[in-house]
Amino acid sequence: MKAYRSMVLISSDPTSMQQGAQEVFDTLQSKIRSFGMEEEVSLSMVGDVGRHDVAPLVIVYPEAVIYGPVKPESVHLLVEEHLYKGRIVPELVASARELSGRIAWLQARKGTLPAEKRIVLERAGIIDPSSIEDYILHDGYAALGKALEMKPGEVIDLISRSGLRGRGGAGFPTGTKWGFVAKAPGTPKYVICNADESEPGTFKDRVIIEGDPHSIIEAMTISAYAIGASEGYVYVRGEYVLAQERLALAIKQAEEMGFLGNNIFGTDFSFHIHIHSGAGAYICGEETALIESIEGKRGEPRARPPYPTTHGLWGKPTLVNNVETLANIPPIMRNGAEWYRSIGTPSSPGTKCYTILGNVNVTGIIEVPMGITLREVIAIYGKGMKNGAGFKMAQTGGSSGSVIPATLQDTPMDFDSFSKAGVSLGSGALLICDEDTCSLDLAKVLLNFFRKESCGKCNPCRIGTQRAFEILTNISEGTGLQQDIVDLKIMSDNMNLLSNCGLGQTAGTPLNDILNHFRAEVDAHINLKVCPSGICPMSGRRI
Repeated sequence: MKAYRSMVLISSDPTSMQQGAQEVFDTLQSKIRSFGMEEEVSLSMVGDVGRHDVAPLVIVYPEAVIYGPVKPESVHLLVEEHLYKGRIVPELVASARELSGRIAWLQARKGTLPAEKRIVLERAGIIDPSSIEDYILHDGYAALGKALEMKPGEVIDLISRSGLRGRGGAGFPTGTKWGFVAKAPGTPKYVICNADESEPGTFKDRVIIEGDPHSIIEAMTISAYAIGASEGYVYVRGEYVLAQERLALAIKQAEEMGFLGNNIFGTDFSFHIHIHSGAGAYICGEETALIESIEGKRGEPRARPPYPTTHGLWGKPTLVNNVETLANIPPIMRNGAEWYRSIGTPSSPGTKCYTILGNVNVTGIIEVPMGITLREVIAIYGKGMKNGAGFKMAQTGGSSGSVIPATLQDTPMDFDSFSKAGVSLGSGALLICDEDTCSLDLAKVLLNFFRKESCGKCNPCRIGTQRAFEILTNISEGTGLQQDIVDLKIMSDNMNLLSNCGLGQTAGTPLNDILNHFRAEVDAHINLKVCPSGICPMSGRRI
């Protein structure tokens, strides 16, 4: 590996690109060349580094100095002072109070945030996502080479022993799912990467793909070898234009180097990957609706059973895994099952990526071992509540997650601990709410989302979400009745039991949560005709 004196990274998320990141990159390249430092300075672009109001950012290693927003006219000063003379340019440094989100991981790499453990995001922000050579220099495709030296069953056994569970929200054992598809009769078999990240507030999959696209290609190829598939699809959210571009480039590069396509690594194993762009439908995050969409049909869930593991894409056995789930595969292959089990909790090994949003001082994305508590996330990574406000609740996992009260903020955040507490971990979005948030208003916002995103195929979801929203609206406007609470509970139970897919089944979750944990607040809306938080339109005051 060539040794450079300095490494310069330019943020290249959509906001940065709109604000001139490419021009900054080109100017940097020109200035570095004019100072004769092209052999000493590594220059590359990285994915989303968090705060868009200071974009584009320029990060200089080994000092880990963050400049931003950087304009093309400031580049000469930056190059001359920092890269040529070795002096940091204070007037260009991004203010510490302006930085949040993924910038925190720069500090983590210097040891100030010891709880963070990067596995799936290990390369994101470090390598050039458009360079397969950079990926290879950071252990890229070593896991695939190791897998091809093993028997398919041995690969599945390794993943099973690691204890990896699906990171899309359900937490199903990954190795078990792979085994189902491998044993299912029928050919051809397919691998699908679910990158339709449509949960509000969730953007971890986008960061993984934009920052480390080859990791997903390598993981899909390993899974294809294990289950006997020869073709795969990445179903990407339509709005993720940059992610699609980087995936397309990565696929092309991998094919040219023999890591993808025909006779991979000179073996008789062949695998091809296609990119399928979604059209912004929340329902297509559900695996069977996603499959229908790939087949060119309306994105509506199928009745289950049969499951995709036996009857998936075009009626053939199909493996569907989430982006974050797949990103764990290469590290497990390289380091072993025991290494992975040493991280996290016994029942939920490994790490989890969380996006932190809401009333905290620092928002963004983190990757931490399973089992961390919500209190730790807020205190360590969120840097506390905004304006010193008290923590009231958190909504986990996007719209389909649970509303977590303050009484559960010390519950370990893993699949089993949350399940025992009667809540769900979901996809990993954490909406942190302070004491000024109205639980009823939050539930109304979530039901409004569900009713608009319902595909309308089944009555419990189509009618239940609409009727629940109407009842919540009445309560919020001061016209609610005690009977409404009974009706909401019945609707919630029926949607959970009778809806055709996870959208309808989880639509009742916020209803149950506010009735279980914030019943007094709901009663105040109905009996006293006031909103304790002063949010709902019935009242401008608090009690």
